[in-house]
Amino acid sequence: MKIYTKKGDTGSTGLIGGTRILKSSLRIEAYGTIDELNSSIGLVKDQEINTIYKAQLLEIQDRLFTIGSSLASDPEKSNMKIPDLHEADTKLLENWMDEMDQQLPEMKSFILPGGHTTVSFCHLSRCICRRAERIIVDLNQNNFVAPEVIVYINRLSDYLFVLGRKIAQDLGIEDQPWHPRM
Repeated sequence: MKIYTKKGDTGSTGLIGGTRILKSSLRIEAYGTIDELNSSIGLVKDQEINTIYKAQLLEIQDRLFTIGSSLASDPEKSNMKIPDLHEADTKLLENWMDEMDQQLPEMKSFILPGGHTTVSFCHLSRCICRRAERIIVDLNQNNFVAPEVIVYINRLSDYLFVLGRKIAQDLGIEDQPWHPRM
């Protein structure tokens, strides 16, 4: 199988189900941003971090492929069986966050991103996740998006924030609170 098909040379691409749409469409932007998020999470996973976090991030990358498949499907024409996202997937993120949160100091202010490259990569992934969420919510206004996708992506950005704080703690780096100038 060749990587290139030349079918997209005019600016369109095919969805699962055969429908062709412009590469600039909101649906393509949605699953393209999920792909970008997946790549940025791979960058976090490739850092010198706890193997538990690496395993969690690998699981998340798998779920992001599930979400990408869902977003790349024409909900009205696709008969292809694609993986499902489940409520339990979101619950797993919540459990992981709860475990990390128990070890973190209470937040008393907004936290500035940074302190270490790995922590910054977590925050960058969180920002990409929030952008994906905004695009998916916009897409959902006029096109079907499985409700669990929106919930999962919302929770994933929270997870990435908590993971960044936990990795900072593991590295001995204190949160840098934001002190607004008044």
